[in-house]
Amino acid sequence: MLHFELVTPEKLVRSEEVYMVVVPGTEGDFGVLEGHAPFMSTVRDGSVQVHRTQNGTPETIAIRGGFAEVNAKGLTILAEQAGE
Repeated sequence: MLHFELVTPEKLVRSEEVYMVVVPGTEGDFGVLEGHAPFMSTVRDGSVQVHRTQNGTPETIAIRGGFAEVNAKGLTILAEQAGE
């Protein structure tokens, strides 16, 4: 499983283990699975799709701007704003 955190300047919005996350990067959407190579990207306004299981329906979370970082610990999105 992939460790996923969504953080805004105000609070930690999410911290959980998920199957995959699709992020709205400024160069295009990208998916992150467990074991993804280290990566950093700016994020455009859009929706993050959180897949809790391989074949499950994704949950969407609206975000505005920020950065995404993938490292050995998982995926962290530092968003300017995030809504449920």
